[in-house]
Parts: sequence; structure tokens; C-alpha cells
Amino acid sequence: MKKISQYLFCFIFFFHFYSAFSQQGIFYISLSGNDKWSGKLAAADKNNTDGPFRTFERARLEIEKILADRKKVSKNIIIYIRGGVYAIDETIRFSMGDGGIKNYPVTWKNYKNEKVELTGGKEIKDFQPLSDEKGVAAINKSYRDKIFQIELRADGINDFGTITNRGGPGLELFFNDKKMIPARWPNEGWAKIADVPQSGELVNKGELPHMRFGLPVGRHYGRFTYDGDRPSHWSDIENISLHGYWVWDWFDEFLNIKSIDTASKEIFIRPPHSNYGYCKEQRYYAVNVLEELDQPGEWYIDRKRGVLFFWPPSSLDSGKVFVSVLNHPLMELDSTENIHIVGITFACSRASGIVIKGGENNLIAGCTFNNLGDVAVRIESGIKNGIASSDIYNVALGGVVLNGGNRKTISPARNFVTNTHIHHFSEWIRTYQSAITVSGVGNYMAHNLIHDGPGSGILLTGNEHIVEYNELYHLALETGDVGAFYMGRDWTERGNSIKYNYFHDLLGPGAHDVNAVYLDDWASGATVQGNIFSNCARGIMIGGGRDNIVNSNIFIGCHPAIHVDARGLGWAKYYFDGTDSTLFKRMDAMNFKQPPYSKKYPVLLSLYKDQPAVAKNNKIFSNIAYLGRWMDLQDGLDFKIVLSRDNLIGKPEDGKLSNKDYIVQDNPGIYNYVAGDFRVKPAALKYGFRKTNYKRIGLQKDTYRDSPQKSLSTQ
Repeated sequence: MKKISQYLFCFIFFFHFYSAFSQQGIFYISLSGNDKWSGKLAAADKNNTDGPFRTFERARLEIEKILADRKKVSKNIIIYIRGGVYAIDETIRFSMGDGGIKNYPVTWKNYKNEKVELTGGKEIKDFQPLSDEKGVAAINKSYRDKIFQIELRADGINDFGTITNRGGPGLELFFNDKKMIPARWPNEGWAKIADVPQSGELVNKGELPHMRFGLPVGRHYGRFTYDGDRPSHWSDIENISLHGYWVWDWFDEFLNIKSIDTASKEIFIRPPHSNYGYCKEQRYYAVNVLEELDQPGEWYIDRKRGVLFFWPPSSLDSGKVFVSVLNHPLMELDSTENIHIVGITFACSRASGIVIKGGENNLIAGCTFNNLGDVAVRIESGIKNGIASSDIYNVALGGVVLNGGNRKTISPARNFVTNTHIHHFSEWIRTYQSAITVSGVGNYMAHNLIHDGPGSGILLTGNEHIVEYNELYHLALETGDVGAFYMGRDWTERGNSIKYNYFHDLLGPGAHDVNAVYLDDWASGATVQGNIFSNCARGIMIGGGRDNIVNSNIFIGCHPAIHVDARGLGWAKYYFDGTDSTLFKRMDAMNFKQPPYSKKYPVLLSLYKDQPAVAKNNKIFSNIAYLGRWMDLQDGLDFKIVLSRDNLIGKPEDGKLSNKDYIVQDNPGIYNYVAGDFRVKPAALKYGFRKTNYKRIGLQKDTYRDSPQKSLSTQ
């Protein structure tokens, strides 16, 4: 693992060092430039006859000429971008011929630390005091003098976006670079479904409902009742959306209203209905409600008429107002090689900042992504493509989607996310939009700082991925049955390493539903080693899986530190009685009886005959735990099945204890966990605990990051 980490950082530093001393060509782009100029000057000359280019496309065409004969490329090419805000109305696209060759990349970079921002937004200025007849009638008279309006179509904005169940927010509004809130009810927190009168009736009569955590699952008719009388005041229901966790706390959706019956207090939903139905007491709120425009920072849009109402948090003269308009990525690299994107901000768009499709050795470094309406960065395939030392925050969906590698051949991609700070993500859709969503084979996530998200921090599918030296905290703030790290429901997704990470302060709204590492629904063959778990509702959940290794971890105040169950024998037996064949279909899809799976993971050959519903051969050893509860074993599991030994446990409140573990009545050898010093004293090492270099956890100082934030105080 150490060699891989060093390799990636050396890879980044090598190209940065090389580019400083050997350039094949240097060009410049500036907002005051001219595409008829040579592009070889950083600013216009005295006669204003030569200087930088004006557009990315003009610079790309110039580079294309140099790259036409790739055999003659012997040095780096750098395009310096002068500071300013560049309005992007069409995706900046690079394709196969636009990249450098091995050791000689093409670098697009900000000039001398000047701030370069690519924006998919448009500034709007022509606000007028509220006078619209519809707005005046709907908005409380106490607030009318504080609210302004603008006709977007007069500004050339005609596409306002469409709210779908699981899509992005469409048009968003920003004031002084801060995202404003669509007028909502309630202003804070959630309303609750009062009742579902038709509960138990199914739209699709052939669908079999099942039970989990005591809740019925079925696609009920699209209506439910509400408490109170606020919905009776809403006039323009066509523009209103409802955001809710309609049945499960692990799945949210946006729905549109068909009608409201104020007599029976029923809300009828316009198809498509919720994916799972509706359930009494589940939470929701209404968004984009004109009558609820009642506090600073809120806004409302009438999509039919194109009129926007806004209550600015301070004087409109004190800042700029932008709305997002671009529906496509700000930048796309399609089948490129050796392109570096450095020091650029991507902001205020309805779509992603950068999308990389295929290719190899493409690098995003020292960039910032914020106020985006989709996933910030998508690395969809290719090899050795990645993002390093960047910042991602205030994005509507996830942070980075990292894909690559072939699962059937177990061929790694070695794509990566390193040294990147991702926070306040998944602000629109709250579930399955993680800081990092990784899939495929052999990808790498290290030294990242991830925090303040409603759901998972890292969501993983696939094989042989490495997740190491990351810090994750304040996650699962809104959802349940969730993990800061999450994977599950496939026996063949093996060889994944979760090592040397720092998980802390993961409690969520319901402590029993939040896990630091969640190996859900038969996730198997993972190694969880050398991590720190501090103040977590639950440290590690092994949900029915087998062949997982848990060793040399530290647990402080977790309830419990480790949970193992055989859910296939209990509430989830429908996976084995023929009702749901997901596990077996995914197993067979990988041709597990043939190479490479039969050789790489030979235990799969006997799995079907070896009580597949039982969580066998999980090895838990040489861990240290203090305070909290130690271990929960459920569904009849015991220490003959779950192998636990040589764990050093101090002051356990309760939980299962193996006679091969060691119990002490005080701190079992951690120097000063209160001050963030998790070093282990020499006396504790005799139990087999492996040392961890805690200095390497989290963000690191490098060429692109000067002063990383650190949480571990003493290493």
C-alpha cells in the first residue's frame, strides 16, 4: 500500500517538476485577449497588436498544430490562463489528439496563482421591487417590501430545468457566491406524513411486499395526509416539489403534486410516484412554494412565466446575483492522454465541473469545484486518471465518481482520488451521492478529508480497491442504515482494503443506524486494518458477509465497536428462498467457476455448498478497544463461526467477549486519545497490534496544497 501511495505522489511531483524546466510551447489565455493574436504573450503589447488568446478553443487549435507530428514532441506544453471569470456557454472539449505524450503533458493552468473561474452561470441585475400581481397576492404583506423580482426571459434565460425524482435541481440562485434556498416549508427540519389511508394496497398487484425494520414495503397509491393547515394556503402547486424520505431513511426522492384536498388534508402525487411508496411518520418538506417565501436568502421561480422572486440576505448593491444556466459539463476530456488541468475553479453550473471519459494519465490538480448542480468530477473510465490536492464543496450531488477497470478480468485501472478535501456535498439528493463513489477494479483513494454530508462518504463497488489514510467525520447527518464507508450485496466484490483511516464523530440522527465501516448485505473478502474509530455509533458492521479480516484497529467509545450478523437466516431470508435472486445473479455474472475468479478467489467455488446465508470465516484479531461496547453477534452466531482472538479491550460496557480476548479495567495502551494522540504504548504491541504512521492520515502538504487541515494533534 505504501509503495502505491508513494508512486502516485511521485507521479504528480515528477510532471510538475518537469514542466517547470522543459516547455515545448507556452501560450496564454486572457479575458482581454484576442484570438487573432499569437497567444505567446501574457498581456497585450504596447501597440495592442499581439498578446494572449481570448478563448480555450483558439488555444486548443494552436496546440493541435504542435501535436500533429507527435514524434517531434520533446518538451511540455503549458497554456497559462490569466485571472478572471470565464462564462462558459458550451463545454470545453478535449479529444484524443489534444493531449501530450509520455513524460510530456499538455498543462492548462492558472497564471501565477491568479484566480481563474469557469462558470456555467449568468449574472442577473435587473431586479425590481415586488409588483407582480400573483406574487403580491401570495406573499405575506409583512415581507413584500423586502422581496424583488426579475423576468428571466428578458435576460435571455428560457430553460429553468425540471425537477425529477432523483435528478439535479436545475436552475439555482447564488448571491455573493453562496447558494440561496428555494422557498420551503417548513423553514427548518421536516414535516411528517400524518397517515397513509390506503396502506397495503399495491399499484402493481404482482409485486410482493416484504418487511424490514417493521415497515411494510409496497408501491401504494400516490397520496398521503398531512397535519396542520399550511398546504391549504398554497396556490401554485404546479411549481411545488416535495422532498422526502418516503419509506426508508436510506432513500430520498423529489415528487410533484397533482392536487391537494384541503377537506380531507390529502396530497395527491403526480406520477411518477415514490419508488417505495409512503409510510406514516416519514419526513418530507415542500420546496419552491411562493407563499413560503418568508425569510432572507429564499427565492422562488415560476417556471411557466419565467419570473423569479428573491429576498436577498443583504442589499442587492452589496453583491452579485448569478443563476446557473449551463446544462452540460464545464469541461470534458474524451479519450485524451497526458492532459493536466491545474489551479482552476469550476462553479455555478447545473452539471459537472469535469468529466473524463477513457484515456490515460490525465490529472486534475489544485482545482476547486463548488456550487455545481451535479457530481463535481466524473472519471468514467480509462487508466491512471485522477484528481489530486483539490477542493470540492457545496455541490448538489456527489463529489467524485471514480470508475475504471474490468471486473470480469479483474484488470485494474489505477484511477485515483488523492489529497482532496470534499465537504458539504449531496445538498440536493441526500442518499447514494457520496463524496467518492468508486466502481470497477483497482482504484485508489488516499489522504482525503471528507466531512459534512447527509449520507455516505465513500460508496464502493468492485474489486481490489484501496482506501487508505483518509479522514472521515460528520457524515450520515441525515440518513439511516448508512456507513461513512459503504459496500455490499455481492459476494464477488473482493480484495478491497480499508486501511489506516480515521473515522470519528459519526453519530447521525439515529445512532443505531450509522456505521463507520458498513460491509452490508454479504460484503465479503475485505480487509479492515489499522483504522481509528472514535465516537462512532457503530464502528464496523459485517452484515452477513464472510472472509473479512478486521485487525489492528483502535475503537474509542463505539456502541458497539463491531457487529456481525447472519441476516440470511433472519429478516433477509428472502434472498435465499427464491424471492430475490440478486446475490446469485451477481455471482454467476462473474463466471466465478472459471479463471480469473476461480484462481484469484478460490473460496467462491465452495460457497454455494457452505451455508451461504451464514457469516463464516470472519477474522477479528489484535484490535484495541476502550469504552463503549465491544461486539454484537446476532442470528445465532458464536465464536466458533466468528473467529475473535488477541483483542485488547478496556472497560467494556457489555457485548460479546471471546475467551481468547484480553480484558483490562483501564486504558488498554493508547497515549492520549482525548487530545487526538492515538499512538499505542509498547506494552500493547505484544498482542499483535500493528503500528500505524498517523502522520500520513488526511491531507498532506504538496506542490498544490500549502497548508492542509489536520485533526490528529500528536503523531
